[in-house]
Amino acid sequence: MLVAFESLPDSSRVWIYQANRSFTEEELQQISNKLDVFIEKWTAHGANLKASYEIKYRRFITIALDQQLNAASGCSIDASVQFIQQLEREYNVDLLDKMNVSYKQGEFVAYKSLADFRKMAKEKAVSPNTIVFNNLVNNKAEYLSDWEVPASESWHKRFLN
Repeated sequence: MLVAFESLPDSSRVWIYQANRSFTEEELQQISNKLDVFIEKWTAHGANLKASYEIKYRRFITIALDQQLNAASGCSIDASVQFIQQLEREYNVDLLDKMNVSYKQGEFVAYKSLADFRKMAKEKAVSPNTIVFNNLVNNKAEYLSDWEVPASESWHKRFLN
């Protein structure tokens, strides 16, 4: 059951998928339509899941699930991953590679491999104040407060010595 993202409780579980490129306006519209259909039909053992999504900066897809109503099951999580894999194939985009980092350069969102980000940190091309995206947040409250933070406040800080 698709609901407004804002209406989900802060305890809602989140999954963040970062794209290796920005989506076009046309792709964003198509992906939004596909997400609407997927989430409306998303279930766990036949029970409706109260969920929503956001697409930010033309490259991050965040799916949120209110687990107070019904918790995600292994099968429902598998279904969501299969849906994301289908988007990857259809739009020739990488959404599941966790070995990459996205960060802000002004208003632009840059995307680098972890190795490249580490190298940039050594070369002081990124700093503790560089805004990074912490895609490891677990719930909506963390997503709202700790997703888009200075590198010094995220797991990325280990590369900034």
